[in-house]
Amino acid sequence: MARTIQSLERAAAVLRLLAGGERRLGLSDIASAIGLAKATTHGLLRTLQQEGFVEQDPTSGKYQLGAELLRLGNSYLDVHELRARALVWTDDLARASGEAAYLGVLHQRGVLVVHHVFRPDDSRQVLEVGAMQPLHSTALGKVLAAFDPVAHNEVMEGDFAAITERTVTDPAAFEENLELVRSRGWASDVGETWDGVASIAAPILDRRRMPVGAVGITGAVERMRSGAAGQEDLDPRLVAAVRDCARSVSRDLGAGRF
Repeated sequence: MARTIQSLERAAAVLRLLAGGERRLGLSDIASAIGLAKATTHGLLRTLQQEGFVEQDPTSGKYQLGAELLRLGNSYLDVHELRARALVWTDDLARASGEAAYLGVLHQRGVLVVHHVFRPDDSRQVLEVGAMQPLHSTALGKVLAAFDPVAHNEVMEGDFAAITERTVTDPAAFEENLELVRSRGWASDVGETWDGVASIAAPILDRRRMPVGAVGITGAVERMRSGAAGQEDLDPRLVAAVRDCARSVSRDLGAGRF
């Protein structure tokens, strides 16, 4: 059986205790309930308080759950609501485009894939839910960096590592690219992350009209291009399909028409 970290177990016990029963508890009550010495319990509470997970009432000295837990909980609920709202629309996107559809959110200086719909053919594919993608080279990442100020700061403070020969590694050039993304409302990645692979993505907004994620499709470059002789632009039909999907999910999240 894998070993656990005792201090984390004790901190979790404190949080569970404060989450149930009385709204506020004193040091003695908490120590007695979890079976620890007051000094040990006080150390746990002080650390949890510093991290914002616990708050202490200045008058009574009693402890209650902190605002940071609410923020984390809302983030969890936001992601799950986003995924739930996007299920049908991303299925439709994959079917209409003939390509794999992805839903991504900002996470730890990258893009976390929270939903993946396989390309609707008989080819062998690997589920990529939980995978991380770079912010600076992928279509999903560029969309987040263009419309989400937090994502923008994250990517500009990171290193623009060259993943392929086409990856943009100059911050100034990348910033210019983001201006284009903002002006047209969608982003692309043509061989910047994977050789021979292209992606298109658009932002998803919530009821506050704030970006909460991005949706996109990925496929072989030759399939993603328009097909016209000598034409290397991405297929406008695919761009429209991605943008329509993003608008539909956004409307379901309360963003209204945009």
